[in-house]
Amino acid sequence: MADPVPDSKTPALLAFGLVAIGIVIAAVGGLTSGSIGGGIVAAAGAIPACIGMWKGIQQETQGTLAVSVLAVLVSLGVGGVLIVLRVIHWL
Repeated sequence: MADPVPDSKTPALLAFGLVAIGIVIAAVGGLTSGSIGGGIVAAAGAIPACIGMWKGIQQETQGTLAVSVLAVLVSLGVGGVLIVLRVIHWL
């Protein structure tokens, strides 16, 4: 029997879940006006995504690493956009 490999895509899925929660938080107050809280939650998705990147590097799997890198970029991008939209709305 082969040793079971833990699912290393779970952190990336958690990151995408945090991005979705951040967008929902922003949508409650009006998506075009942004949200500081939603942006922070979405950007916090980069933490589990970085853990997924580390696991992908350790397991030497390109698929896990690619999904995790995408999750980091999406998390930081959506979080930044939501925060910038809120700052612009204040001005």
